[in-house]
Amino acid sequence: MANRILRDLLQPLAIDGLVLTIQASAGIAFARGDSLDVDGILREADEALYQAKADGKGVSRRFDPARFAEAEQRRHAEHELRVALAERQFEVFYQPIVDLAGEHTVGVEALVRWQHPTRGLLQPAAFLDLAEEIGLLPELGNWILEQACAQAVAWQRENPDFELNVNLSVSQLSNPHLTDEVRAVLERTGMPSRLLVLELTETMALTDLAESARILASLKTLGVRIALDDFGTGFSSLSHLGTLPVDIVKIDRSFVQAMPSSANDASVAEAVLQIARTFGLSPVAEGVEDEEQAAWLRNLDCAHAQGYHFARPMPAGELTDLLERQSARL
Repeated sequence: MANRILRDLLQPLAIDGLVLTIQASAGIAFARGDSLDVDGILREADEALYQAKADGKGVSRRFDPARFAEAEQRRHAEHELRVALAERQFEVFYQPIVDLAGEHTVGVEALVRWQHPTRGLLQPAAFLDLAEEIGLLPELGNWILEQACAQAVAWQRENPDFELNVNLSVSQLSNPHLTDEVRAVLERTGMPSRLLVLELTETMALTDLAESARILASLKTLGVRIALDDFGTGFSSLSHLGTLPVDIVKIDRSFVQAMPSSANDASVAEAVLQIARTFGLSPVAEGVEDEEQAAWLRNLDCAHAQGYHFARPMPAGELTDLLERQSARL
């Protein structure tokens, strides 16, 4: 019956010489047992209507308890994430970037964690995609940037050339006020712009190459540097490296971790490093997990690297202790 109603509504209407069509969707719910909870049935029908619209519109759908539970779970997750941002339940962790010659820390990459009140410490994969979908990443990303810059300034008092890498999200890159916001953070925290590296992935940069180049050029007027993350996985971008105002490339972990397996795997990593040098870019190897990989990178004259072989991401206090121990050894 619902489908028949939808077909009838779809019939063309001639109004003042114009032929118009009306597309409708329908949600269906049924009473169960002897109870007749009209409000409950209407809520379920309304939920089924949302399901019909999500499935492409112009269709009818019955209430699906499983899909409703999934939608309720997502709504709950969205609510928790909004509360977390308002209450600043997040913490910035830092993974060292080391000089391979002496394996001492020369900088860090800032990585966010969520101190969930009941689920404990959550990794970015558990919440960043949802934060991006519901439009929270610009605010969260700006908070991460400010927290990390303030902390980096404290480290720079004892380590004058200490660098800070902070990731940009897709929504941040498309923010027309991004340059002004980064400038404001630099001014508020006293962070030297030359020691701030903003990272974006190849995929992000190539979504709209011309716009990415314009935004990155605007950011570089502040004196910051730009890093291209996951470098080597998007070979279609190689012809565009001259277009993007990039200073650093982070060699994707898949190349690094494959190196000791065979000479061919090492040749691929060497080729990626050579591409970076051809374009005058500084390479940083990601995902170094053991000494053998670190040795291969030294042989390939890769200066900087990061990975679990050196250190996992850690809270600011632990990173401070690490820097103090390294300073005592020098």
